[in-house]
Amino acid sequence: MTGFQALFIKELLRFWKVATQTLTAPIVTAMLYLLIFGHVLEAHVQVFPGVSYTAFLVPGLVMMSVLQNSFANSSSSLIQSKITGNLVFVLLAPLSHWEMFGAYVLAAMVRGLAVGSGVFLITVWFAQLSFVAPFWIIVFALIGAAILGTMGLLAGIWAEKFDQLAAFQNFLIVPATFLAGVFYSVHSLPPFWLAVSHVNPFFYMIDGFRYGFFGHSDVPPATSLLIVSVFFAVLAGIAIRLLKSGYKLRH
Repeated sequence: MTGFQALFIKELLRFWKVATQTLTAPIVTAMLYLLIFGHVLEAHVQVFPGVSYTAFLVPGLVMMSVLQNSFANSSSSLIQSKITGNLVFVLLAPLSHWEMFGAYVLAAMVRGLAVGSGVFLITVWFAQLSFVAPFWIIVFALIGAAILGTMGLLAGIWAEKFDQLAAFQNFLIVPATFLAGVFYSVHSLPPFWLAVSHVNPFFYMIDGFRYGFFGHSDVPPATSLLIVSVFFAVLAGIAIRLLKSGYKLRH
């Protein structure tokens, strides 16, 4: 496990060295979302009985931050290593594909959870939250970070330049996150978009995470966990297979 530990620590140091960009900036962005949407909609929207809109918004922003930053960590690491050419040093090291997968995804989870924790600590002062089921909060935060870390790994393997990675993020990750019920309940959508939301795995991550705070959700949390677990297993299987084959990594 020495190689795994070295790669994992290297990935942690990579984002920690630029903490202003990787940690502080996403927290400030989430804070702005809360101030703007909370101020405008607080008096006009109530999604769950007895839950203010600002309180409803906080878990969504926390989970959105976890997901987006987990993806950003693993994807940016691989594409930077490809472009600068230092990926060869990782490939030459005695690392198995399992160790590479574990190190990249675990480091992505650490960054995503660190940003999510920072967002929570800042935004919790603006709303009164309850913790009805802490188990679901922890479970969905962990599996959501793992899924997006794996997606970031896949994007980094596939992309050969920053433009391709940006397209992956802008046309898949960001829309899927915003259409997952961060700012609203999907039951407020027209039938077509409600059906679209239910094929979006991001929706189940955010909905299950929010259930842990309020005990209300659009889908039972056990169902959401089953769906996202299957989704993670499929993504992990693909990523491990690509790492083992060296697809777009060994030229």
